[in-house]
Amino acid sequence: MGATIISPTFLSAYLLLLCLVCSLKEGYALGRRATVAESHHLEHSHTIQVSSLLPSSICSLATKVLDKKSSLQVVHKHGPCSQLYHHDKANIPTHAEILLQDVARVKSIHSKLAKSLGSTKVDQTDAANIPAKDGSVVGSGNYVVTVGLGTPKKDLTLIFDTGSDITWTQCQPCVGTCYKQQDPVFAPSLSSTYSNISCSSTTCNSLASATGNTPGCSSSACVYGIQYGDSSFSVGIFAKEKLTLTSTDVFDDFLFGCGQNNQGLFGGAAGLIGLGRDKLSLPSQTASKYRKYFSYCLPSSSSSTGFLSFGYGGVSKFVNFTTLTTISQGTSFYGIDIVGISVGGKKLPISASVFTAGGSIIDSGTVITRLPPTAYTALSSEFRKLMSQYPKAQPLSILDTCYDFTKFSSVSVPMISIFFRGGVEVPIAAKGILYVNTISQVCLAFAGNNDDTDVGIFGNTQQKTLQVVYDGVGGKLGFATGGCS
Repeated sequence: MGATIISPTFLSAYLLLLCLVCSLKEGYALGRRATVAESHHLEHSHTIQVSSLLPSSICSLATKVLDKKSSLQVVHKHGPCSQLYHHDKANIPTHAEILLQDVARVKSIHSKLAKSLGSTKVDQTDAANIPAKDGSVVGSGNYVVTVGLGTPKKDLTLIFDTGSDITWTQCQPCVGTCYKQQDPVFAPSLSSTYSNISCSSTTCNSLASATGNTPGCSSSACVYGIQYGDSSFSVGIFAKEKLTLTSTDVFDDFLFGCGQNNQGLFGGAAGLIGLGRDKLSLPSQTASKYRKYFSYCLPSSSSSTGFLSFGYGGVSKFVNFTTLTTISQGTSFYGIDIVGISVGGKKLPISASVFTAGGSIIDSGTVITRLPPTAYTALSSEFRKLMSQYPKAQPLSILDTCYDFTKFSSVSVPMISIFFRGGVEVPIAAKGILYVNTISQVCLAFAGNNDDTDVGIFGNTQQKTLQVVYDGVGGKLGFATGGCS
């Protein structure tokens, strides 16, 4: 039988059909690749309702109630959950001012770590010698708790700060100046458990490491002095008193500063609680009960509440621990090893040596996380690539990657994780990725240091909603997601 001959008409029709199937397959493959890429993006991004970005003017209390026995409620000092907010609404700083204060705090941390602690002699009558400028900037932190001091107990709202050691409050009589605070100023003469520390005691001498200043002497009483940021300060008598953290957790002979000359933007708070690593810090002074173990959760916005908890109670079962390190010249800071960053599920190609050049600390009082410039550049360029569908906005102070969301009801923001030594991945909450000035100016809440050798700082915006656990005796720092709302 002879070979079958295909008619030219059939051949061209058949080739056309083949081409069509080919292009359909190709189109399907392309579409599938696009769908996979899109689903990867969605899988590794947060969908955020734009209306939820601005804090409410109404306080919403946390739904999670921890072991009340050793827990204090944490509120943002400029939010509706804080009495300070209602007391002094007119003086709430703008976001640009908050970021300026943050720059001052970071500068003071960097200068403290860059040189040996200078020793400045403090004299109560000469307190004005501690440098102070008008409208001074304090970067002492934005979160406050209320504790009791004295007998009978007087409630005081204090800023808590892991970057400071000494606890102090303003005291009567104000020998120099006292700034305006919401609570009545503490009167030692009305407490039956108050006593001064003698300036010849070893306890007085231990102030040098906690404050960076050599203590002074006034009528045999020990005088302390401490500066924050570049210009605010507290000077007064170093004393001991009964501290009431909760109704069941009361400590006699707690060492604190009774400030008689104080200046700075403390936002109406009565003073400060030092949660650092020095022997005069609150965790060290209460170590016999809590073994230097405490945790906190900073709320997602200034209109909700978090907690500060002492001891092992209420700690999440899902905490992942990394090792605490010590930064030379800054032994009171909690050192940590950042080893990597991911954006949108993709680990950034940053050499480990970039993070080790300056080391890093975690700090409850720094607002914006500071990264080595090499790491920040990699982070911001990847973030910009994944946010290219949104219109850019003007930079806000130190924040240079900003967007205008006015035309959107919801936005998709790439997830960001920070990796710490020991294989610990900490996913940053959606509210910890962005810093919101207005809906038309929403910025990536990270900034670069000037140099890779400057110490990196894991700041409080990125810590929002995480339960952060400090184990001072075990030398560990832990993180658990969903600590508070």
